Amino acid sequence: MATTTTPANADSVEHTRDSRDERLPAHSRLMRNPRWADAIIYGLLLLAGVVTFYPIWTVVVRSFSPAHIINKYPLLIWPREANLEAYRYVLQTPTLLRSFAVTVYVTIIGTVVNMLLTITAAYGLSKTEAPGNKLIMNFIILAMLFNAGIVPTYIVVVKLGLIDSVWSLIWPSAVNIFNLILLRNYFWSVPREIEDSARIDGATDWQVLWNIVVPLSMPAIATIALFYAVGHWNEFFAALFYINDNSKWPLQLLLRSIIIETNFQGMGSATGEVQVRFISPENIKAASIVFATVPILMVYPFLQKYFVQGVKLGAIKG
Repeated sequence: MATTTTPANADSVEHTRDSRDERLPAHSRLMRNPRWADAIIYGLLLLAGVVTFYPIWTVVVRSFSPAHIINKYPLLIWPREANLEAYRYVLQTPTLLRSFAVTVYVTIIGTVVNMLLTITAAYGLSKTEAPGNKLIMNFIILAMLFNAGIVPTYIVVVKLGLIDSVWSLIWPSAVNIFNLILLRNYFWSVPREIEDSARIDGATDWQVLWNIVVPLSMPAIATIALFYAVGHWNEFFAALFYINDNSKWPLQLLLRSIIIETNFQGMGSATGEVQVRFISPENIKAASIVFATVPILMVYPFLQKYFVQGVKLGAIKG
C-alpha cells in the first residue's frame, strides 16, 4: 500500500534534514548551498570589473577636467569644472585627424583583404578529401608554431617596396593562422548534405561558398572580422618598423608619440602653442586616448550577438 506524507511528517523530515546539515563540515554545507559560492564568484568578478574599469574611467575624467584641477587632484572620480578644451584641441589638430584617416583606411581595407583570403583558404582546407590537404595543413601549423621573426619579415617588406606604404600594415598580416584554423573548424560544422544538394541543382563551388556556406557561418565570420579589425586598429608595432614618414603614421603610433614623448608642438594644430599653454599635457593625452578608443568600441555592440557563439562553435571540431 502506498504511503503518504502528512504535513507533520514533512516538518519532521525537514527538521531532521536541517539538523543533519548542521552536523556536516563547513565545506560540505557550502557545497550543499551553492548560493554562497555564487556570491563569492560574483564578488570577485565585480572586484575585477571595478579594477579594470577604473583606469578607463580615470582617463575619461581627466580628458574633461581643466589643467588646474588635474594638478590639484591627481585622482579624480568625477570631473570638476568640466570643459571640452582638450577635445577641441584634438579635433583641430590636422596631424591627428590624418592619422585617424590612415587607421580607418587600414582597418577597413585590411579587414576586407583578411576576410577574403581567410574565407577562401579555410573553405579549401575544410575539404579533407582534397589531395595534399593534410600536408598543406601541417605546413600551416608549422609556420604558426615557428614564426620567421622580425628580420626576415622586414627583408620581405623591403624587397616588395612597401616601406613607407600603408600596405606594409596589411599584406604581411594578410592571413592569421589561428583565425584560419578557427574558421576552417567552423566550416566543418556546416552539413555536407546542404552543399551536395546545391551542387545537384547546378551550383559551382564558388556559389556554394558565398551563397550557402558564408551565410550559415556568419557568427564565426563576424567574430574573426572583429579580431582582424581590432588588430588593425591597435597596430603600431609594424608601423614603427615600416613607416618612416610621420604623415603616414597610423593613429596608435601617433598616440604613442604623444604619450611617451609628450610631443604636442609639432602636431600642427591651428591654434598651436596658444592652446597648449592653457591645456595640461595630461588633458591632451587623455583626450587623445579616448579619441583613439571610442570608435572601435562602437563596433562591439553590433557584433556582440555573434561573438560568443562564433568562438564557441568554431572551436568544437578539431
